[in-house]
Amino acid sequence: MLLITVSHLPYCDGNRSINFTVALLQTLINSPNLTLEETVEDAYNNTLKPWHGWISTAACKVALKLIPEREYFISLLLGKCKDFEDLKEDIRNMISMLQPPLDEINSLLAKHELEKLKST
Repeated sequence: MLLITVSHLPYCDGNRSINFTVALLQTLINSPNLTLEETVEDAYNNTLKPWHGWISTAACKVALKLIPEREYFISLLLGKCKDFEDLKEDIRNMISMLQPPLDEINSLLAKHELEKLKST
């Protein structure tokens, strides 16, 4: 049996942050009518919030109020590209490359019951 220790938590947090990023980017390109705050909140609620205690959840609620406008964030992602359709295609390509190893990591964490570790 695998001994679960606090030293395993960074692996879970790293994996969860990638899950959050994938969810954020998918919602960003698939739901153009949502504000960036709504997009981030949706990704947070579906990926990170179940693992956060009340302190982290409260901090995230405050951070949500500091999020820039959707258009500004997209302009930062676009960089010199300036074509949103190209950006969407790049995001889809990145997600398609990230998803298989992410699914495998999620399965390994579940197999060893490490996905149940909770942050504070």
